[in-house]
Amino acid sequence: MNLKKILNTNLVELDLKGNSKQEIIENLLDILVKTGNVKDRAVALEALLEREAKMSTGIQQGVAIPHGKTDAVTELLACVGIVKGGVDFKALDGIPSKIFIMTLSPSTRSGPHVQFLADISRVLISEGMREKLINAETKDELISLIVKRPS
Repeated sequence: MNLKKILNTNLVELDLKGNSKQEIIENLLDILVKTGNVKDRAVALEALLEREAKMSTGIQQGVAIPHGKTDAVTELLACVGIVKGGVDFKALDGIPSKIFIMTLSPSTRSGPHVQFLADISRVLISEGMREKLINAETKDELISLIVKRPS
């Protein structure tokens, strides 16, 4: 999967606002809504919150990947947000999340969603890379760090 085709600077927020899981999810969703590719914000939000209710998408090591499947989108959408101070996302390891990567994908397709998660996981596996992402000074720098990793 070509991460560069999915992510661009309009889909990155280096100073994502929010102090709770709900606020983070809504603010990330608003980034995607601004693209014009989300047909119904309320439906998309419901899908994200339903998925989150099943099990926290706060994985480990300061990373959360809130995601959902919904008919409100026709293709895989993704965005990235950074909260340098971290937010309690009920991660498996209890560490506050600082890197947030949200995906929305159509209810009827799982391939692109799974491939995106696999590719982004390769980027996030390195502690050094996570630190570089958190400390990126520009959106272009953050995108460059993500897409230049071997897939």
